[in-house]
Amino acid sequence: MSLQASKLHVGDTHHERVVENLSRTQIVQYAGASGDYNPLHTDDVYTREAAGYRSVFAHGMLTMGLTGKMLTNYVGDGRLTKFGVRFTNQVWPGDTLEVTSTVAALREDGGQHYVDLTLSTTNQDGKEVVSGTATARIDP
Repeated sequence: MSLQASKLHVGDTHHERVVENLSRTQIVQYAGASGDYNPLHTDDVYTREAAGYRSVFAHGMLTMGLTGKMLTNYVGDGRLTKFGVRFTNQVWPGDTLEVTSTVAALREDGGQHYVDLTLSTTNQDGKEVVSGTATARIDP
């Protein structure tokens, strides 16, 4: 069932856990899928000794993709018209991420209904790792 403008209100929220206990394997799988083998994401020794981080960490675009997973689950396939994020903190192996979307506006343009959403992806400690916005076409 698709979202309906008549059943949404500004301020409504939707929450979804998009990953629990993110593994190094998932990070390396993303490196392979994306072709981004930056050693900050794949080489623990380099990341700790040369770059000074505590361990490898997830690609920002992996975190964005996980946030997008919530969006398509919520608004439906093929309905997202705009999606942008800002990376605010690193995502580490072992992190559990939850996305909260909040209805910022409901509008109509050319006979089509839209919902504008604000997004916040947080880790298990409540620390925001991604903030963003999205727009999706919705039913009346």
